Amino acid sequence: MNKNSKIYIAGHKGLVGSAILKNLISKGYTNLVYRTHAELDLINQKDVEEFFQNEKPEYVILAAAKVGGIIANNTYRADFIYENLAVQNNVIHQCYVHKVRKLLFLGSTCIYPKNSPQPMREDSLLTSPLEYTNEPYAIAKIAGIKMCESYNLQYGTNFISVMPTNLYGPNDNYDLEKSHVLPALIRKIHLAKLLSEGKFEEVLKDLKFKSIDEAKEYLANFGVNKNKVEIWGTGTPRREFMYSEDMADACLFLLENKDFVDLKSYTPVAKAKMGCKDIYNTNDKEIKNTHINIGTGVDISIKELAELIKNIIGFNGQLIFNTLKPDGTMLKLTDPSKLHTLGWKHKVELKKGIEKVYNWYLEKYEK
Repeated sequence: MNKNSKIYIAGHKGLVGSAILKNLISKGYTNLVYRTHAELDLINQKDVEEFFQNEKPEYVILAAAKVGGIIANNTYRADFIYENLAVQNNVIHQCYVHKVRKLLFLGSTCIYPKNSPQPMREDSLLTSPLEYTNEPYAIAKIAGIKMCESYNLQYGTNFISVMPTNLYGPNDNYDLEKSHVLPALIRKIHLAKLLSEGKFEEVLKDLKFKSIDEAKEYLANFGVNKNKVEIWGTGTPRREFMYSEDMADACLFLLENKDFVDLKSYTPVAKAKMGCKDIYNTNDKEIKNTHINIGTGVDISIKELAELIKNIIGFNGQLIFNTLKPDGTMLKLTDPSKLHTLGWKHKVELKKGIEKVYNWYLEKYEK
């Protein structure tokens, strides 16, 4: 890419897309194209066709997706599989039709089996059943990986799939019902702290409620009051988290330096069954698992995470774990060895990242 290459960022307002957009601007890219959902509905095939015909982007970053936490994934199962499949199908196919030089497709490490060996390597894909609660979303993302891979093999396109671990950062979703665990914990614990300090005006401002009694009743639905914050599950599952701006930097590294042909050399030959180490070979008859994990390779239990956030925010109440609620996958740690071998490693450690994003949250909700 050069600095005036025409780059389309799909999903530029979300956690992932906004971090990538910020990174592109910081590195001097000037010909950036993006649309809000109101301006371009990526589910609408005709609208996507017209957009590509009119704009003719050279590079595309597909960060648009319907995402959410365990509650949202399990509740809106049809929405998650339909909307994500539709967006992917439309954008990926138009990238082929209009001869886009390179596509970066962003998925998620939830593509890996529920009981995948830890840490999860790229060749764990499709080796055993998925976690039930996010199965529809995972299947959609797996389809996206296979679509990119298949277009590369059949048509010679240059589509790269990356699978970020759990992300957090500016512009995340802090909805108490639909957000992922880390932003949900930040908001819950922050609001509990405000209640404990009697800062009711700030609670109302955050929630956009008019009555503090109404706000307290609403928060009680999520196990939040001035004395405690309820958290789903036992707190024992372990999760890996990456700061979104680190993820964006990894994406730009791959866009600027790597092509699909570079990734085929990292496809493992299945020799582990014979007790041998994996051998990487470009001459495999089966070219698969060419996607790339983007992660830190470091995890933390949900209980440890909650305690860390509690200490950063300064809440003195209790953290209560509701063991009647599901835990989800117990272990979910990525193996980022392929990315490290390609030449990139993360920089922002978890404590520093949470401090940064909590400051961002305060600035956003104090306006």
